[in-house]
Amino acid sequence: MLRFGRAVFFGFALAGLAMTAVAQRYTSPPADTSVTIEGKHIKVDYYAPSAHGRKIMGGLVPYGEVWCTGANWATKITTDADLEMGGLKLPKGSYSIWTLPTEKEWTLIINRQTGQFHLDYRQDRDFGRTKMNLKTLSSPVETFKIQLSADGGNKGTLALMWEKTEVSVPFTVMR
Repeated sequence: MLRFGRAVFFGFALAGLAMTAVAQRYTSPPADTSVTIEGKHIKVDYYAPSAHGRKIMGGLVPYGEVWCTGANWATKITTDADLEMGGLKLPKGSYSIWTLPTEKEWTLIINRQTGQFHLDYRQDRDFGRTKMNLKTLSSPVETFKIQLSADGGNKGTLALMWEKTEVSVPFTVMR
């Protein structure tokens, strides 16, 4: 009976170690940001990965390839108003957001499809693309962050921040 007891104890100990390893795996929890401009609600739902010491730009976020702009499921923007976003005239509704990063410039991609897994980008569903403003941050951002801000009147900004990179695009709520 003692041998059985040790085997059971050993089994529980291994199971405990395995559960600890799973708990230490990197996760990308759901996050969101929203803003109301001119009485119209704009919201972005995304999953927020963290750096955990990894090289992000040009590493985890590869240059020259379409990135899902977050993790897990495609980032979704929902707007109650028609928007003009960096030259794109975006009708009210829901879209997925993707980006095409390079060292020198980023392109925002608005896609008509929503709800897709982060590797399931379909270019044939693109609504349009526009350039983003790129700047280097003075201190690193550990966890990927999307921010919507009101800039006065019917103007706003969509910004993405991670590591020491911030990219943004202005938008206008159409009247």
